[in-house]
Amino acid sequence: MANRIRREDTVLITKGKDRGRTGTVRQVLPERARLVVTGVNVAKRHMKPRPPDQPGGIIERESPISWANVMLICPACTKAVRVGFHSLADGHKVRYCKSCDANID
Repeated sequence: MANRIRREDTVLITKGKDRGRTGTVRQVLPERARLVVTGVNVAKRHMKPRPPDQPGGIIERESPISWANVMLICPACTKAVRVGFHSLADGHKVRYCKSCDANID
């Protein structure tokens, strides 16, 4: 299946404790169907000191979230939208917004 959401896309969280928040996709994990979104699903992790430069302590970092729980925000209409695919005349496949019919790529 083609990736409807890619790295550097802005997404809206639709489910979970961060519902309604927006963020930029930092990493896509297609084999697990998950995304890492900046500032969303932050978990605290207790880390031991790692010599010589990393101190120990409680570190906050983003955890992956299922891509079924996010919607892409269209750059043209600035709404959370569903994504479709069009084939251009030169043979390239591009994503498009199903709400305003504008190309996203």
